[in-house]
Amino acid sequence: MEPGNDTRISEFLLLGLSEDPELQPLLFGFFLSMYLITVFGNLLIILAVSSDSHLHTPMYFFLANLSFVDICSTSTTVPKMLMNIQTESKVITYAGCITQIYFFIVFAVLDVFLLAVMAYDRFVAICHPLHYTVIMNPRLCGLLVLVSWGICFLHSLLQSLMVLRLSFCTEVKLPHFFCELNQMIQLACSDTFLNNMVMYFASVLLGAGAFAGILYSYSKIVSSIHGISSARGKYKAFSTCTSHLSVVSLFYCTMLGVHLSSAATKRSHASAVASVMYTVVTPMLNPFIYSLRNRDIKRALKALFVKETLHGQLS
Repeated sequence: MEPGNDTRISEFLLLGLSEDPELQPLLFGFFLSMYLITVFGNLLIILAVSSDSHLHTPMYFFLANLSFVDICSTSTTVPKMLMNIQTESKVITYAGCITQIYFFIVFAVLDVFLLAVMAYDRFVAICHPLHYTVIMNPRLCGLLVLVSWGICFLHSLLQSLMVLRLSFCTEVKLPHFFCELNQMIQLACSDTFLNNMVMYFASVLLGAGAFAGILYSYSKIVSSIHGISSARGKYKAFSTCTSHLSVVSLFYCTMLGVHLSSAATKRSHASAVASVMYTVVTPMLNPFIYSLRNRDIKRALKALFVKETLHGQLS
């Protein structure tokens, strides 16, 4: 399709989840509550891990990084949505849209990578317990996180630069509550074949690759647990994986559900509503999953609250 006359647009319109004026206060309260719970919950996990020396282990180091990424991920999309509802404006600048795409891709892919790294950590802990501290040394843990950040930054930069080459016509309405890459590509009136190829190739290479790593790690974990003779030993080994396995299941199931529902309905609005699950709901639930299922986190949070209460009383 040939580009129209107005290819140098300066802003887009984010249509959001609903254009009904009566629903806007409800949406504002709903998303503000979820955002505050997400930030507060994940911040508590970070504080608990950093304040308790017993949690200075690879597993909790990766968990703290995941919590930080979840805060950043929701902060990329939700505050702008809340501001648009509050000001009754749907406008986002072209530069703001590209910036939002860049950081959202960084944190979304980083979520996938960290879940894969955490699966590898559990694999080493259960399948090679005697060599765990040697293999998962601080240098390797730091390197795994650093490489993950580096790949995500480069991948997101590539995707953002690919969007910059596109021309847009007079239709600048995005049927979403944030600037989503696929929606932006569909909105372009220039040739998007290369963009689609790069987007789908990266999804398969990074997303499916990380998921394959998770499946491999857990196949080895299940095999190793199966070889444990006592029922108590099996339960103890598997209990260290339940929280991570729950988060992985929630993350991938919601993402799969979003893509299947959008493919089935062929409606952008339905895709926007479904995407709330993995962009907002999943980061909000992660702290609950880890705190409710993990005794160490519970103990650290309790100690943190006691410490803060005593400090408040003394001061």
